[in-house]
Amino acid sequence: MILERDIFQIKFGKAKPALASIKSTKPLMKKLGYTPDRILTDFTGEFYTLVMESKFKSLADYERAIKSHLGSEVWRRWYDRFVPLVESGRREILNIVS
Repeated sequence: MILERDIFQIKFGKAKPALASIKSTKPLMKKLGYTPDRILTDFTGEFYTLVMESKFKSLADYERAIKSHLGSEVWRRWYDRFVPLVESGRREILNIVS
């Protein structure tokens, strides 16, 4: 099992719109085969952290899901609206051991 974790540092004052944007895209991503399993926000640590976690059976499944949604025009339009809310980000891909 593979866990993908997208970690975003949201711009000051933009946490609520960023969270609303992520929540609003879940139905779209589900149609494209790429649904975040969990959406998390910071409690401690760096302020304005937003995390999306998604699980996949294999790296091949992850690759298919990425290609499906990154190639979508609807996703691209959503992404263009989300990017101005983000200061920086990173992606972690982890192997689920247990």
